[in-house]
Amino acid sequence: MTSPTPPLRVLALCLGNICRSPLAEALLRRELEAAGVRATVDSAGTGDWHVGRPADPRSAEVARTHGLVLNGRARQLTAQDFTDFDVIVAMDAQNLHDARQLAPVDARASLHLMREWDAQAPGADVPDPYYGGSDSDGLGGFETVYAMLERSAQAFAAQRKRAD
Repeated sequence: MTSPTPPLRVLALCLGNICRSPLAEALLRRELEAAGVRATVDSAGTGDWHVGRPADPRSAEVARTHGLVLNGRARQLTAQDFTDFDVIVAMDAQNLHDARQLAPVDARASLHLMREWDAQAPGADVPDPYYGGSDSDGLGGFETVYAMLERSAQAFAAQRKRAD
């Protein structure tokens, strides 16, 4: 008798863990579940200034309008995360660089940009909407970020389903 394959462990990573990565966490969880891929998903930030805080209210509002709830609290990326997770998906090139700097030599997690799976802009950054922007979505770009993350999460989940 063979034991079941352990669930895929995915960590979404951004700067403060209150805007992009909580949305990515919820979307990855939803899309992996919909694809039938057993997974655990979490999120973290490279910085420590929001540790313990809930998601930005604008991220929470965008999530709510799409039927998602962001319950987590911000935490900072640790060296242990490179052992505890199989895949770490960074929201932008700077987050990816910072994660590579922290990664221990025996890290088992693979590091990727979230939008590697976005057919509209493979490998592009997910822009940080924290300070708002010129987007006309009424939430300073949060809805635009949500759409990028949703496309990426759907394609990531489809790829993982094929790999199973």
